[in-house]
Amino acid sequence: MTYKHLTTRELTLIADFWYQGIKAYRAAKLLQRSQETIYHVYRFFNDGKTIDQYLQTYQRHKRRCGRKQTQLPTIEVNYIHTQIKAVWTPDTIIGRHEHPISCSMRTLYRMFARNQYGFSVKQLPMKGK
Repeated sequence: MTYKHLTTRELTLIADFWYQGIKAYRAAKLLQRSQETIYHVYRFFNDGKTIDQYLQTYQRHKRRCGRKQTQLPTIEVNYIHTQIKAVWTPDTIIGRHEHPISCSMRTLYRMFARNQYGFSVKQLPMKGK
């Protein structure tokens, strides 16, 4: 199940409900959100903090979610570097199955695009074109 992040509009509405003294469970029904989410924001306001402080904290924590970048073992990175020097493309490296690589061909191309592990698009035979 995916989590739908709070928008600034929703956060403003929650703050308005809190200022008006509307109970959190009623605000949750009106916004069609989880009660736990609304209670969390209400508790933040009860501590004397502002909506701006909540939004900054929320956005800082939101950056941590999502998929993390794929990490390759050193042995695989060294193997890829040697094969790239031998003018192999990432699909050839993975397609030949000479050495197991723990990522897909598409992920490997993304690593080249991000210059991860010192991989560069300029090292590829087509020079990134």
